[in-house]
Amino acid sequence: MSLIRQIWLLLLATVLLAFAGSVLIVTNSARDLLQTQLRLKNSDNAASLALALSQQKGDAELMGLLMSAQFDTGYYRRVQLLSVDGKVVFDRLAEAQAAQAPGWFVAAVPIESKPGTAQVSDGWRALGQVVVESHVSYAHDALWSSSLRSALAMALVGLIAAGAGTLVVRRISRSLGTAVDQARALEHGEFLQVAEPPEPELRRLTRAMNSLVGRLRVTSSAQAEQIDALYRQANADALTGLSNRKHFLIQLTTALTREDGPAEGGLVLLRVMDLGGLNRQLGHAAVDRLLLTMAQSLRPYADQVRGCFLGRLNGSDFALCLPAAGVAHETALALAEALRLVLPSFGANAAVCIGAVEIDRDLPPSQVMATADTALARAELKGAFAVEMGSGPLGALAVLGEGAWRQRIRQALDRQCLQLMEFRVLNDRRQVVHLECPLRLQLNPDGPFEPAARWLPLAVRSRLTPDIDECALALAVKACEHDGQARCVNLSSSSLTDSGFASRLRALLWTAPQTARLIWLEMAETAAVEHFDLLQELGRQLRPTGIRFGIDHAGERLGQIPRLFEAGFDYVKLDASMVSGVGRDEQRALFVRSTVTLLHGMSIQVYAEGVTDEADAARLWECGIDGATGPWISSLDVAPGG
Repeated sequence: MSLIRQIWLLLLATVLLAFAGSVLIVTNSARDLLQTQLRLKNSDNAASLALALSQQKGDAELMGLLMSAQFDTGYYRRVQLLSVDGKVVFDRLAEAQAAQAPGWFVAAVPIESKPGTAQVSDGWRALGQVVVESHVSYAHDALWSSSLRSALAMALVGLIAAGAGTLVVRRISRSLGTAVDQARALEHGEFLQVAEPPEPELRRLTRAMNSLVGRLRVTSSAQAEQIDALYRQANADALTGLSNRKHFLIQLTTALTREDGPAEGGLVLLRVMDLGGLNRQLGHAAVDRLLLTMAQSLRPYADQVRGCFLGRLNGSDFALCLPAAGVAHETALALAEALRLVLPSFGANAAVCIGAVEIDRDLPPSQVMATADTALARAELKGAFAVEMGSGPLGALAVLGEGAWRQRIRQALDRQCLQLMEFRVLNDRRQVVHLECPLRLQLNPDGPFEPAARWLPLAVRSRLTPDIDECALALAVKACEHDGQARCVNLSSSSLTDSGFASRLRALLWTAPQTARLIWLEMAETAAVEHFDLLQELGRQLRPTGIRFGIDHAGERLGQIPRLFEAGFDYVKLDASMVSGVGRDEQRALFVRSTVTLLHGMSIQVYAEGVTDEADAARLWECGIDGATGPWISSLDVAPGG
């Protein structure tokens, strides 16, 4: 039983006991008073009647008339005259009169009417004894009326006390509720600080909890900084902070193979011409500043364009991957003009050449890099700040046009030409944790179901992602109802800007409250970095339905998520570019292990995406990963019960 309920019961019991005790005491006191008054009345009336009878000189007829008159004028139950030898000389007895008080009250609170007696004499000669006894029905009526008034008064006092107690209990309940909410937030990995309540006992508790939250925040921040340092050590160039060649190629491979990666894009390679000669002419310090200037010129693209990433491939070569088609040549020209204005300040011979190529996800990464390298070599032959464009495929957007693609997406939604794919996420016992279910659309009536890479950029531009996400969730709920298997649906971060998106998803989930517990919802890490408050609010609105909420494609910017300790995520999926090669790279393994330790400390489960071989999977299990997915995972047999 909860503490508040116990307080309520104690308050109710106290008020009821006080009410019953007060009424009982008042009733008993009034009964004693009435009995005393009846006894005194009987005694006084008996004495008065005896005095009057003594004056009749023993005349029996006069004495009888006098006693009859006394009986008729009073509320007497009995008036009796006994002789000296105890014989009844005169006896008048009235039947008991019905009282207005209820019978149960009369039986529960009996009133005794003690008879009054007095001696009757004629001078020194004793004539007998008179007995007078009054009715008690009128006393019961008076007692009942008095008890009712007392009960009403006590009830009013009890209601006032209950009202005051209710205010106090509600205030305590609010303070306790705040403490409970803070504890539950800690349980879900949300490190919230709350205002201290006025109650001294709860104030001490809240102060201790706030102190604990503060220490956890400091610890988590320190661990996040350590993870950022480990990430840079494993994946970044020491001088510029850009991705090193190995990590850039992994990012490129992941982007070209991921279900929701860009369908088309561009690759721009930049080379500092005659880097060795510049080192001899300008010195290493000046050349380092030049390279940093190159990195700073490229960095705004990655900071401002989602899906864009950078790398330093070797001492003189830089790479910029663009997530959109048809802009590689334009970007290369813009970079050439910007660097033409900046680099000569380092020396007359400071210059770059640039090669660019349009890419398609159907091309292997090696072919993309080879085409870009060929373009870069041609630009180097032309000289300083030359730009060469490599031959590449013509993007589908350029062929069909943006309007045609938008119409096809809208028609696919209207026709319900949608399909959820299913990729298993397994734990270390080869049991299915859930099924990853990326959505595919049939853009042509007789064509294949296309992955998100083909249509997602246009859907984002056309603001169709909220409708697409709702359809995906509805399909997942229906599938879960059919087989009882948990499923994970990826939501687009652009849907967060739709004010009614969360309420519509919540209404959809409440239509199947039992099935909702099988649903996992996730958004990309970029949404947590760029729209943290909106993402956190979405989680708060949907989590009461029973779903699990997390982020995917995580790792590179995990330390940049503001207030990660307050996010309340249930799980995080590390991007394939973070875990690829972890089985043979100790630095990457250290980064993954530290990330898992940090997130587990926040009660957040950690999963790995894009696992391609057994060595990586084995190292990931050693690092404490809760589950993994990818091509190698899909090839495994599922364990019983999975």
